[in-house]
Amino acid sequence: MIHKTIIAFLFISLTFSCNKDSEITPPEPEVILTDNVLVYNSEKIHDHLSLLVKSGRTTSLLVDKRGNTVYEWNFETKLGNDFELLPDGKSIGMFKRSEPVVSFGGYGGIVKIFDETGTETWSYDYVNGNDIGHHDVEMLPNGNVIFLVWEEIDATEAQAAGVNFTSNVYTEKLIEVNPNTNEVEWEWRSWDHIVQEYDPNALNYDSVANNPQRININYFINGNGDFMHANGIDYDTDKDIIYISVNYFSEIWAIDHSTTINEASSPSGGNYNKGGDLLYRFGNPSAYNNTLGTRTFYNNHFPNLLENGVPGSGNILVYGNSGPDGLAQSTVYELMLPEPFSLLPNTNNEPTTVWSFTDEELFYGKISGADRLANGNTLICEGDFGMWEVTPNGDVVWKYESNANSWRAYGYEFGSPAVQYLGL
Repeated sequence: MIHKTIIAFLFISLTFSCNKDSEITPPEPEVILTDNVLVYNSEKIHDHLSLLVKSGRTTSLLVDKRGNTVYEWNFETKLGNDFELLPDGKSIGMFKRSEPVVSFGGYGGIVKIFDETGTETWSYDYVNGNDIGHHDVEMLPNGNVIFLVWEEIDATEAQAAGVNFTSNVYTEKLIEVNPNTNEVEWEWRSWDHIVQEYDPNALNYDSVANNPQRININYFINGNGDFMHANGIDYDTDKDIIYISVNYFSEIWAIDHSTTINEASSPSGGNYNKGGDLLYRFGNPSAYNNTLGTRTFYNNHFPNLLENGVPGSGNILVYGNSGPDGLAQSTVYELMLPEPFSLLPNTNNEPTTVWSFTDEELFYGKISGADRLANGNTLICEGDFGMWEVTPNGDVVWKYESNANSWRAYGYEFGSPAVQYLGL
């Protein structure tokens, strides 16, 4: 059960004066800001509500542009990370399992759905050995839930597959569950789509550069076995495609969701006849030994496909956590994806950057993200600071400082169903 606190808006007392013709003319109302609001440009901000999701905490906030908390969630267990409102007033989130065997940053394990009153209506703990759900979760249009899972691969199996590592490794998996039956209706395993050049006598041996649709399993050898560390997913309803943000590869991967489970484990089938191979990838050509194309990301979060109704529809926003050579500066990118997707060996496969924003004060090497607002402004979550709002011209028109690390920020319009169900 979520314990809710609704904090009423401050009432502003207006004073009136008479002019020489005795007409009553109200002055402009005074805008009262909380101490959290450091920048406020009333002429350029978009007046909406922002959901600030606190990373690994038991609370999340819905705040207005004056900094008032108009709704607060208090959870019984810690977030593990994502939580968002759904169009029907329900909410969904990833929560931390108690005493997990795998506890990399962003671990979760339990997906929960709440109704519009804040009552928990569904909880699902995906258990398969030491596999564990993590970071992000999405409600699909069919009512199913999809989320990221770290899949443990035994060291013996990993070495037989050409992995240059002597311990267990953890790769990415997508699981789709029907909340009505608790049955897994679809899954995709990155392990089914790897390639390696390390051991010619092992499985999956082939040219990495000649197989851009495959994942170089030895690209990022991490001492704790977490080789990929995906951190975000988004679903393209029109194309039936899932975008995955893969932090340690500094890439976004596009996966065909139209496949059957069997097709998802193969290189054929589905709407694009590529099976579960990568339909597209971008951000870091060096991840698949491509010498053409310019690297964009140096760790990245939140592949946010812009939906119909907001400027830039069809493009994708990505939060680039760092810059080249360890530059401590983050950048938000808006990218135009190719139509149709093209992923060819030794070719510049990178999308076109149509907009970006950075600032010498904008930096966090973890979490973070960006959301497009209805007026064209962009809401940015800087994980260790809070929220920014910037215009298409790059003007910073709003800054809100949080008192805790924040996973993401989502914008919700006044009067939208999700907000109305909260009684706001």
